Amino acid sequence: MPVSVTIIIIVLTCIISIQCFGNQETFNKLAYSPYEIKHRKSNYRFITHAFVHADYIHLFFNMFVLYNFGENVEVYFKYFFGELKGIFYYLLLYLGGILFSNIISYKRHSDNPAYTAVGASGAVSAVVFSFILIAPFQMLYLFMSIPIPALLFALLYLFYEHYMDKKGNTGIAHDAHFTGALFGLFFTILLEPYLVIELLNGIKYYLNIK
Repeated sequence: MPVSVTIIIIVLTCIISIQCFGNQETFNKLAYSPYEIKHRKSNYRFITHAFVHADYIHLFFNMFVLYNFGENVEVYFKYFFGELKGIFYYLLLYLGGILFSNIISYKRHSDNPAYTAVGASGAVSAVVFSFILIAPFQMLYLFMSIPIPALLFALLYLFYEHYMDKKGNTGIAHDAHFTGALFGLFFTILLEPYLVIELLNGIKYYLNIK
């Protein structure tokens, strides 16, 4: 049985992240720095930062979420688009999530040499929201204990990330979470517009609207 793309991404991310834990120079070279990108043309940082994490907890949480949601999205894409095209779309989803999650922070911090960020959270958010559109009424567990429909989780997540981003000074890139999630949602709609109809029909069913 071939290894899934999700597992390959997780293994690659773990290898690079763990190496960077013991090598500050490499960590600094791969981290996301809008200032370095703008003023020193290190455009590779738009991608490489997603394979570097702040610590083991940060790495574990992102990869744990990616494994749980990514495997399902990857299977869905392969089933509906075929093996090769499904893999291609899944990679576009993940890489697009990385890139789009940088949009706000680049505009805000391109002249701030002190700003840096690392982590795959934007890409992981894209994968999670792709899953939510595919299975909007699947039960997810808030704080790993409270069951709520995926659609409700999505609304709470977007509200929370937007609120915390406006609040500021949290040390967490909430803007990346928010934009990554939106990218995952709209990219999946672009691939399968009928999912919107399925979502609306599901909402009508649950609300008993005729």
